[in-house]
Amino acid sequence: MNKNKIIEKIKNHKTAHILSIKSINLDAIEYAAKLDFDAVHLDAEHGAFSVDSIEKICQLAISSGLTVTSRIHKISKQEINLFIDRGVQGVMGPHVETFEEAKLLADSCLFPPLGKRSWGGGRGTEFGSLDFMKNHDSVDNQLKYAQWANENMEITIQIESLKGFENLEDILREKRIHRIAFGPNDLAADLGYPGQPNHKEVNEMQAQIEKISRKAGKLIIGDYSKTIRFEDSALEMLKKFKEE
Repeated sequence: MNKNKIIEKIKNHKTAHILSIKSINLDAIEYAAKLDFDAVHLDAEHGAFSVDSIEKICQLAISSGLTVTSRIHKISKQEINLFIDRGVQGVMGPHVETFEEAKLLADSCLFPPLGKRSWGGGRGTEFGSLDFMKNHDSVDNQLKYAQWANENMEITIQIESLKGFENLEDILREKRIHRIAFGPNDLAADLGYPGQPNHKEVNEMQAQIEKISRKAGKLIIGDYSKTIRFEDSALEMLKKFKEE
C-alpha cells in the first residue's frame, strides 16, 4: 500500500488527477499510470464490479503507484469491507440523508480507536504481514499500521435528496467526513424535476449545500482534484474519429 495521493495533493495545495471507471479496464489503468495520474476511482454504485474485479484493479493500480477510491453501492460495513480490504483508500457513500448514515460510513472505514473497521487480510492490511507493514514510516506493529491506514483513508458523502439537505447541518456533526459531493440528477428527481439537473432550484440547493459544508470546514468534491470519466473520454475520441 502507498500513501493516498489525493490526500497528499490536498496537503500540498496541488491538484490530483483521477480516472473514473464503471467496469474493469486494466488497459485504461495502465495508461493512467504511465500518464502520471494520481488515482483511479471506481463508480461501483452504477458500475459493474465483482469482488474479483476490484481485487485485480487494486493489484494493478497500487503496484503502479495509483491510489484507488470508490463510490460504493450502499453504506454497510460488509459492503465497505469488500472494497477497503482489497486496498481502496477512499470511499464515497451515496444518498446520505442522516447523521447515523454518515457515522456508519466513517466507523466502517477507520480502524479503532477512530472507528470500528474490521481487521482482515488482503492488501488492505498488507496481507496481515508485519514484514510488509514495516515498509511504512514508523510502523512496527498492527496498531501503528492501523493509524497509518486511517491517515490515508478519505471519506466522502453524497447529498442528493431534499431530506439530506434538510439534515445537512446535523450530518456535518460527523467530523470524520472529509468531502461533500453532490448528486444533481437524483436531487433534481427528488425535487420534482427529473432529467433537469441544471434546474434553477437544483442549482440553488447545491449552492446552499456547498455554503453550509464549507462553513463546517469540509472540502467539496472537485477541490484539489480533476476527474475524467473513461466513458466520456472514449465517446469523445470515437466522435472525433468518425468526423475525420
